[in-house]
Amino acid sequence: MKAYMYETMYILRPDLNDEAVDAVIGKYQGMLKDQGASILETQHRGKRRLAYEIDRIREGIYIQMNYTAPGAAIAPLERAMRLSDEVIRFLTVKQETEEALPEAEPEVVAVGATEEE
Repeated sequence: MKAYMYETMYILRPDLNDEAVDAVIGKYQGMLKDQGASILETQHRGKRRLAYEIDRIREGIYIQMNYTAPGAAIAPLERAMRLSDEVIRFLTVKQETEEALPEAEPEVVAVGATEEE
């Protein structure tokens, strides 16, 4: 089973205190690690105003996780987030790795060429 690189951004309710936010982050990191993922980076982006109101909530606490995981680990994580009362919205994106990017052909530039040649 091949592991891919993923980025999950999720928004938590703004009324959560710091301990509750840390507990939620730990819960989702633990779920991923139990499924065989390795967490590369977790960024706590802080409380920000939402672009539009969601269930009468105008602000949210943004969290971003970057990790490598097998594809089967994503569905249980998203299911838990969907059922959670703390999570307002979430989005998981499968990132392209350097191996998947096609090689660019180098351009050939003649140095010192003139119009007469």
